[in-house]
Parts: sequence; structure tokens; C-alpha cells
Amino acid sequence: MRMRKKPDLKLHIPSYPQDYVEMPPETKRLILEANRTPNDIKYIDEDEPGTSDVNFTVGSPKDSAEVRSATPEVKFAETFESKTDKDEEKTDVTIGSDSPVVYRKLQRASISMPDEIKNFEGTNKEAKINFPAVTTPTSMRGVKRKDFDCIPLTQIPEHHQSSASGFSDGNGDDSNVMSDDDRVKTPLRSPRRKGARRLGRSEFSMDDDDYSPSNSVTSVNSLASLLKEKLQSIPQKMRKKPTDYKLRAFVALMFLAVVFFVSFAYVLYHQQALTKAYFDTVQFNEPKRLIRIYNKDEVEILRASLGVSLEGVKKSYPCLPEHRLGDGSECLQWARALRLYLKSLPHDPGLDNTTCYSVHWKALHSDIAPTDCFDWSDTKVHWYGGGQSLNLTWPVNTGLIDFTPFITGDIQKSQWSNVLTRYFINSKGAALIIDDETPLHVAINNGRKEICLKAKYDDFAFVNKVTEFPELRYNICTSKDMKSLHSSIHSHRRAPLWDGLKPKDMQTLESLISEPVWQIAPRFKHELNAETISKYTEDVINLGFLKQGHVLINEFWQNEIGDFTVDKSRFDTLNVTVDKLHRRGFKVTFTVQPFVSTESKNFAETVQKRLLVNERNGDRRIPALTRFKSSPSAGVIDITNNRSVPWILDKLQAVIDEYFIDSFYFDLGTAYDMPHYYQCEKQLINPDHYKTIFTKTFEKSLDIIGVSSAVSLPRPPIFVSLPPFESTWQALRQVIPTMLTYGVNGYPFIMPGAVGGDIYWPGSEQFLPSSKGLMESNAANSTQENGIDLPERELYMRWLQMATFLPVMKFTHLPSKYNDERVLEMAKNLTLLRQKLITPLLLKYKREALEEGLPLVRPLWLVTGGDSALSVRDEFAIGDELVVAPVLRPGETSREVYLPAGLWQDGIDGSLRKGSRWMHDYRVPVDRVAYFIRKPDDMRFK
Repeated sequence: MRMRKKPDLKLHIPSYPQDYVEMPPETKRLILEANRTPNDIKYIDEDEPGTSDVNFTVGSPKDSAEVRSATPEVKFAETFESKTDKDEEKTDVTIGSDSPVVYRKLQRASISMPDEIKNFEGTNKEAKINFPAVTTPTSMRGVKRKDFDCIPLTQIPEHHQSSASGFSDGNGDDSNVMSDDDRVKTPLRSPRRKGARRLGRSEFSMDDDDYSPSNSVTSVNSLASLLKEKLQSIPQKMRKKPTDYKLRAFVALMFLAVVFFVSFAYVLYHQQALTKAYFDTVQFNEPKRLIRIYNKDEVEILRASLGVSLEGVKKSYPCLPEHRLGDGSECLQWARALRLYLKSLPHDPGLDNTTCYSVHWKALHSDIAPTDCFDWSDTKVHWYGGGQSLNLTWPVNTGLIDFTPFITGDIQKSQWSNVLTRYFINSKGAALIIDDETPLHVAINNGRKEICLKAKYDDFAFVNKVTEFPELRYNICTSKDMKSLHSSIHSHRRAPLWDGLKPKDMQTLESLISEPVWQIAPRFKHELNAETISKYTEDVINLGFLKQGHVLINEFWQNEIGDFTVDKSRFDTLNVTVDKLHRRGFKVTFTVQPFVSTESKNFAETVQKRLLVNERNGDRRIPALTRFKSSPSAGVIDITNNRSVPWILDKLQAVIDEYFIDSFYFDLGTAYDMPHYYQCEKQLINPDHYKTIFTKTFEKSLDIIGVSSAVSLPRPPIFVSLPPFESTWQALRQVIPTMLTYGVNGYPFIMPGAVGGDIYWPGSEQFLPSSKGLMESNAANSTQENGIDLPERELYMRWLQMATFLPVMKFTHLPSKYNDERVLEMAKNLTLLRQKLITPLLLKYKREALEEGLPLVRPLWLVTGGDSALSVRDEFAIGDELVVAPVLRPGETSREVYLPAGLWQDGIDGSLRKGSRWMHDYRVPVDRVAYFIRKPDDMRFK
């Protein structure tokens, strides 16, 4: 009979207690019957007559302290006893009770033991087992018999030894011997080695190391049945693993989605939920103190960070009832630092579309300086207004200035300019109007792209405390666009500028526009006398093409500043000279300052009568001194003293009565010309408050044609002067941006400096020529007048071309002084152009300026829309009918020109030009100026 070794299938299926269940007995029986066939090959270890019983135990360790092996173990019993019974021998198998596995009933008899084992001595652990000769199955061929002849028990592999299993002869302890019922509970998986399974192996693979004749399958039926049983016994949890992976992935995605939405809601809460809407178009985020203002089209036009000085303080609280103003304003307070009031100001929608909001910060102790910053980094907006400085240009957001007191000063010293207005407007239709009592400091582009307003007291500019702690007050006004907003803010419809003007005032206003101003300002006092004035006016008349106009004489008509009487040592016949000037058609203007030199004959009188500004915290009888122009030491008349005004009026009226002077020009200096420790009889808000009071005090009692400095609009016909400029190309390029800024600030009538630059005199750093100006001067221009080098010829020509279109033409050097026919011919042509074209336009828009406050000279964005016009700084318009583009650089005969929308006629060749575009390399000869006249749109078809 062919016999073979029963294979030991090692199917590496993980064995976990919870993965197995008991198979019903009926199922076991049906499976065994289905697998039994007549042709089954008998195994070599099945029972045969004459063989001995072999008892062995298969199972798991019962010792709870020992880790259960994944592989069932087989051991020979310690002792073997022979049986006398010749009946069918049995093999008792005991399956460990703690092995929670699925068992099946074996379809074979118990394992037979060779005869040699019957005589095995229990104490001889080195006994050998001699197996009888058997027919070698095909799968066993190649295996040598000597490998099975004699196997010492001590050589049984360690992984087959266990304290819970062993061989038994049936007479020993039956606790570890399997019964016939338990014998069917053989596990469906084969034993596994204790060693760690190699990575990358399949549970159903068989390596060379594991292959042996005992683990080869020769029966196809047995293999099929075993696989079927294996598949049926695969734990339900393993079958559902793919579904578990999908579920886990779905849960992970849901978790991530929840995290995302929670984070998004958190951000939204802080950006939107914490942002309160005030007054329909105002949104304010309280923790961040970020305010956004929108127009009616829901477009953001202004963004600001409020309370920047509150670093680290985020939580705000509603104000207590006693701190509320009761005017409908919203009140918030941050700890004990700042209190904020927000209010919507009433307006009449029928008059305009302007809406204004009030912002009022109150500091609660002296260490806090309320600061608000208006950002333009993300909004792409341009800002205009305020004033000019050395590093500021047009628009102001392209410049740079650190926190500086917002008072008038010298632009050459990185201070603010001589004319200021607490007003800023942006290109999207939002404007800031700061209260006059705020101790204002302004910074632009100080580390970030923003305009910052700060309220802070100091020891000079804002030494007089209006409130106990600094307060920042300003209004935010919005409209549909910048042009309508500017017109609405500076409109004088309710109190037009012409209200109260006398016919004489209107005549003075028109004469300043239509006639030149002849400024006589020598460097030294002794250079000015009656003969100098007479000779200068004769030269003007000899030109033959310029009108007479106003003769402006500087402060040297006095012996010392503050005398307020004519120096008769130099002007012994001044009354005769003035009469001659009147007969020639000139008007005479004297320059007056509110300063009294210590060398003046009036100084002792003013000290005795206490008419001067005194030292703070000092004896009121001791005046505070300062330096002003040519006077190294001077006092300042206290205009708040009621005794000072009559004293000045008496002095000036005496000059008018004796010399028939036509008008005065007020040279008020800047805020920094005030004594550092000044104190007036009545408290001033800041040093600039002085010049406002001084101008308003005399503007109705004296004929005044201009002031050198201002922070508020004077009454017409008073013109506001541009600051003095050097005779340099750089100074020429500053004229247009400064003039446009003053116009936007609400000053419609502006008096520029002299053609070619202003005259300088010793004793004032403000008027000293810079080294750059000396370097740029042309060495070939050696022409002099009274020992002074004339401006460079080309610079003078380009300056004269630009000045022809300005509201007032002021001359110091006459065109005839160059002895150049080309210069003189150009001056004649420009004079004719001004008389025929420019002057009528200026007089036309003078009415609009008196009614609506719009300037005579305007930026291009007041003429047309579009982004291109916002940054043009070297062109300007007269009303909306004339665009001027002068050449401002040396040696250039061409330039870029931007034309606003519409149809324009070229002033050089008379051709028609399409607007709303740039013209590149536009040719401008040295004796011509580029200007364009608006024409009707249908003119191109005529």
C-alpha cells in the first residue's frame, strides 16, 4: 500500500481570541462526511496492527505566567510504558482549554508509535526513536533516511518544546491528554514559529526556510477543502477591513472639514462678527480698532487703524453714563487709557451728497498720545492737501516726513511749509478735517504706507493745554468722488467770499490778476532809496509792453524793523517819489512785520507799555526775544493785547496820511519765528494762531494785498504767497506742486514768488542759496544787477513761461537785464498771450472762486477723471479750459504731456489733439511753452 506523510500546512493566519468562534457539531459532521472518499490514501501514522500507542498533548501552555505561543507545541512524554493490550492502539491528544480556536474532527486514527519507542526508558532522555521503513511519498524523495533513523530528544527544536505539552503512554496524568471529543478541535491553522515574521511576507506564502515534506500538499481534494474551510473561518472583521479603511478616510475628511469650518468661523468672528456697523457705511472692529468706510456703491474708500498708541490693549467697554455726551454719539473706552466717541454729523442730502462722521479721542492720562493711521497700502489711493515740505511732493503720499508738529516753518529744514490747512483728501472721495484745537503732529510714510495723526502736547508748538490731556478730534467726510467732495467742503455758498467786499476790494483783486507785482528787495538796507525805486519803475516803463502794477517795497523802507516810520535819511523825498509813481500808473505797497527790533526807536516804548510777547513763567515786564531776518534780536507785538492794536493802527495810518501808500503786505514769518517760551496776554492754541489773529484784526481796517504765511483763509483781496524759492531748477520744479497743494487746501488766490527765484539777504538761513543751486548755476551767466548774479538765462526763460499762466506775475529781475533779444522777444509774446487769453480766463474763474472756493489754478483731477491725472505733478489747469505743461529741466526741448478727456487745440501749432491720453516726446522749443485750449467736441468736423 502506498503511504505518505501527512503534510503540516502552515497557514500563517493571526490567532486572536476574539477572532474565533465555536463551530456547531452538526456542521462539523457534515464537513467530515463531505470530505471522506474511498480513494483516500492512508497516512503513515495511521493505526496498523502491532504498533504501539503514542500519547502526546497538543495545546497551549496552561501556565498563565508564560506568554502564549502562536504555534501549538508537541512534546514527548517524560516516560513511555508498553501496553499489553493488542487491540487498536489509540493516541490520546489533549487540546489546551485556553486555546480559543475553531477545531475540526480529524479523519484519521491516532498517531501510531514505532515499536522502538515502547521500550523507551522514561529516565533516558537521550533515547533514540527508530522509525520503520515506509514508502517515501513523491514529495519526500530526496530526503535521506538517516535524517529520521535516530533523533535524540534533546535535539527537538526549542520551538516544539513546551511545559504544557508532552507525550504520554496513557497511564500518566490525563489532565493534558485529549479526549475523543476534543480531538476534533484541532485548529484550522498550522503552528507558527515563535520568531518574528519577516517583513514583506504574505500570510499565505511559504519560503524555502519553511518548506519540508511535512508541509507539502499532495491531495488536491484536501487542499480544496482546507482552503474552503479557511475562507469560511476568516474573521468577519478581516472581511470588512476595506470598508473600515473607507470609513476611516471619510471620518478623517469630515474631521478636517470640521476643523476648517471652525477655524474659518473663528476668523470670521473676529473680522466680521466683532465688526459693528455704524451709520450704514462705517464698520468698526473693536478688538483691532480697525475702521472701514464705504461709499454708497459699497466700495471701500478709507481704512484706518485707530488708537495705535494702545499697544496690547484690545478689550473695549461701553462708557459709563456720566461719560456719555448725550448727542447720539457712540462711546467706547479702553481700560483707563482712551475714550472714543463716534458720531454721524447731520447734513442735507438735497444740497450735496457729502456725509461726515466725527471721531473724538480723549486721553485719560498724560502718557497716552491718541494716534490714528490711515492706510493706503491695499486701497491704492492717493492723498493730497495738508502742506508741503522738503521731502513731500504731489501727491503727499509719495513723500516722507516723521512725526512733526503741524505748524508753519521752513521747508528747507524738513519742516512744514508757510501755508497749512488741517485738511487731507484722497482720490476715492474721503477727506479728513482736523479740529484747530488738536495738538496735531503728522507723519507720512513713517515706516508704513500711511498718514498718521497724533495728539500730543510739547514745550513749544502745543505748550498751551486746551484740555488736561491731549484730545484728537477730526471729521471724516465722504462723497461720490473727489471733485464733488472737494467742492462741497470748500464751498462758500452759505458765506460766499464776496460777501462784504467793497468796490475797492474788487478792484484790487482784479488789478493783482491783470497787472504784475514789481518786488524791490535789495540785499542790504542802504541799497534801497528813493532813487532806486524811481530808476526801477523807469526801466519797467521803458520795456513798453508790461503794465505798471504794484510796486512792493520790502521792510527796508524803515530804518529798523518795527519803526513803522519812513527812514528819512534815505527817503527824504519819498512823498515826491510816490506821487511820481502814481502818475505813472503804479501802486505802492509797503511790507509790514509784527516784529520790533531791539535797535528800533519803538522798542523801549513797547516794553514800557507792555505791548510785546513776554517770557513764559517769567516777569511780564521782560519781553521774549527772537531772531527775524536781518534783525538778530527782536520782540513780537502781542496782538492779543487790546492796547497793541490801536498803537499799530496809529503808526501805519500816519504813514498812509503822509505818503499816500496804497496798501500793505504782511510778512508774518513762520511759527518758528516766535520766541520759544512765548506767552501772550490771551492764550494761543499754537504759534500759528498768532498770524490768524493778526490778519483778521487788520484786514478790514487796512488795505492788504498779501500775507507771507497763513493757516486759515484770509479775506479777499488778500493773496497767500508761496514760500521763497532759490534760483535753481529744483526750486522751479517745486513751484507747481506747492501751488496745487495750496489750492487744494482752500486758498483760491495764490501769489507765487518772483520770476527766476527770490532774492536772498544775510542773516536768515531760510533765504541762503544752497550748494546745489550754486552748482547748477551756469558759469557763462556772469550778468549781474547791483552786484547780484542774475538767474541762469534758460532757467529765467522757463520760469517766465510758467509764471505767465499763474494768478499773479511777480518780477524782481526785468527781462531787459539780460541784454538778449531772444529773451526780450519771448517776454513780449508771453505778455501779449497773458493779456488776450490768460487774464480773461483768470477773471472768469475769479467769480467761481469767490462763490465755491475752487482755486484759479487747479490740478488735472479737478478737470477730468481717470487714474492718470492723479499723479501728474508738472502740469496744471486754469479752470477747466486751459492745460499748461511747462518744461522744468535744463536743456530739454521735449516732454511727456497728459491731456484730460475732451478735444484740445495745441497752443504751439494750432492743431487739434485728442484728450484722455499721453503724448510722448512732445516738442517744446526753448522760447515756447506747451499749453492746450479746450474746444467743443463738434469742432473737429468743422
